[in-house]
Amino acid sequence: MATLTIRNVPDEVVARLKKVAANKGHSMEQELRDLLKTKYPARAEVLDRVRESWKTLPEVSTEEVDKWIAGTWEHPV
Repeated sequence: MATLTIRNVPDEVVARLKKVAANKGHSMEQELRDLLKTKYPARAEVLDRVRESWKTLPEVSTEEVDKWIAGTWEHPV
């Protein structure tokens, strides 16, 4: 595992990080690791989220897609 050094972090940012970490019961380092994992997820995690979101979409037939592309699709009322 790599080690990162971040210089010139404003004091108020460090104070906020410490406060958030303390409220969650963990270290500032852990809070930063969690933030980085959330901000930069692995490709597989992103794909899993996309696949899960697709499950909530209605089924659409190829005929409906063709009509939509042709501009003849009418939204059901």
